[in-house]
Amino acid sequence: MRSSRTETTLRRRTSAVLVAAATTVAAGLFALVPQTGAGAAESSPIGWASQNGGTTGGGNGPVVTVTSASALDSALQSSTAQTVRVSGMISLSGMHRVAANKTVIGVGSNSGITGGGLNVTRVRNVIIRNLVLRNADDDSINVQYSTNVWIDHNDVANGDDGAIDIKRSSDFVTVSWNRLHDHDKSMLLGHSDTNAGEDVGHLRVTYHHNWFDGTNQRHPRVRFGDPVHVYNNFYGNVGSYGVASTEGAGVLVEGNYFENVEDPYHLGEGSSDPGSLVARNNHKVNSGAGQTGGSVAGIPYGYSLDPPSSVKSIVTGGAGVGRI
Repeated sequence: MRSSRTETTLRRRTSAVLVAAATTVAAGLFALVPQTGAGAAESSPIGWASQNGGTTGGGNGPVVTVTSASALDSALQSSTAQTVRVSGMISLSGMHRVAANKTVIGVGSNSGITGGGLNVTRVRNVIIRNLVLRNADDDSINVQYSTNVWIDHNDVANGDDGAIDIKRSSDFVTVSWNRLHDHDKSMLLGHSDTNAGEDVGHLRVTYHHNWFDGTNQRHPRVRFGDPVHVYNNFYGNVGSYGVASTEGAGVLVEGNYFENVEDPYHLGEGSSDPGSLVARNNHKVNSGAGQTGGSVAGIPYGYSLDPPSSVKSIVTGGAGVGRI
């Protein structure tokens, strides 16, 4: 699903860093201690997807294994709460709807979708895990008008538009332990500057332990959501920029590892007005200072940070498919 805004793909930011930004995030100064079993897959989401009653997907419902496009569509669109196991690479085109109360999970480390994408629209309680997503002709995963979604341990590359885009008043979403590579527009949060009426008070998303492996921009690019929590991700050789906070968003960028990233985070993007961004405890190697400013709402859930200097090894050892 394409954004109406064109973004530059290369930039050199010369504005000075705004230091000592005020923040209301202090409601949660969490100790820098390793997570239990760091790198091992969680059985339930951490962050926003754990709120609002939690995210269980297919839960204890029936399990179906699919090997063809027709079988996949039938299972995805079924009204039954169930787990859909994708075995092998299934070729699709266009966007394919996922109904509520579904877990969609790849079998092993070589199963997923090529050519098309998953459309999570006007539903609640969806989990997408362990899928190889390749060569999408639109978005690899698009979430809109949906709540309680967990996107975890996928490997995404070579899509035509967004890798994982979240928009149109979606809420209570966690994006964790995914590896993105060979891709331009990684993660859009909020599709348009003109959509404040739907989006203010929503678009609350947690991004943690994702591996941005040489991708270019939108890691994420945020509009309106507050607080959006970006923690313990590894950014390696990012081309244009890491995180952008725009249009009144409030983004906490915490405990991440930036390596060879000239512009790790900034305010505003393209024609979008600045939001707020608070950065703390990030580890940087051959990377820029970043731009901060404003305040961010408090994080309402509990979490533990891995030590920022260890995030690269933890994330590269645990992100992507074949880990759950």
